[in-house]
Amino acid sequence: MIIFVKLLLAHLIGDFILQPNSWVLDKEKKVHRSVYLYLHTFLHGVLAYIIIGERAFLGFAILLALLHGFIDFLKLRFQKKKTKRNWFIVDQLMHLLVIIVISLLYNDQTIAFSLMDNQLWVMLTALILLTKPTSIIIKNIISIWTPESKNDKNDDSLQNAGNYIGILERLFVFYFVITGHYEAIGFLLAAKSIFRFGDLKEAKDRKLTEYVLIGTLLSFGIAFLVGLLTNYCLLLF
Repeated sequence: MIIFVKLLLAHLIGDFILQPNSWVLDKEKKVHRSVYLYLHTFLHGVLAYIIIGERAFLGFAILLALLHGFIDFLKLRFQKKKTKRNWFIVDQLMHLLVIIVISLLYNDQTIAFSLMDNQLWVMLTALILLTKPTSIIIKNIISIWTPESKNDKNDDSLQNAGNYIGILERLFVFYFVITGHYEAIGFLLAAKSIFRFGDLKEAKDRKLTEYVLIGTLLSFGIAFLVGLLTNYCLLLF
């Protein structure tokens, strides 16, 4: 485990602390022709080797550096202006996967797929359900009540912000139910109500208020119910 932590530290230092914006811009412009791509790759290998501090890790440090450079090259090669955020996420996930694999290989360990027991499958299903699927379900349920204010194209809100807020609030409610902190759900609901109060007061639209209230209660209610069902299923396995 400590090998993984050290490699993660090396990654954070190399990717975020010791990589100036000038390097990033040069890599995005020149891709594989940028000297900073290779310097960045070399730096990751050196950091990993130094932080691990074991001679036997030299070969793994070289492998880590090469894989890091290849992943960065793929991101730089295929990302577009509109997909930079998506490629950043994919890039970091791939780096994390490489760190995990190299940590296991260096410790001569294997991934214990037997850990994927019934409880984990129940939790995974519940978490996936509370993200986009529930957003779509709620959207369809309340679509017949969509007020005119919601169709206003001059809205100053962030794109898809409401969707992401809904997903986060459901995950919080689910966590509170699973851990038995029911009082925190009331606090979360009150906090959202306070933040929403100003917008609804400004809108002076009763239909919009009712629309938001129905959506919020559905979101909280579904998350609460899924949490209770998950707790029940976990007791069965």
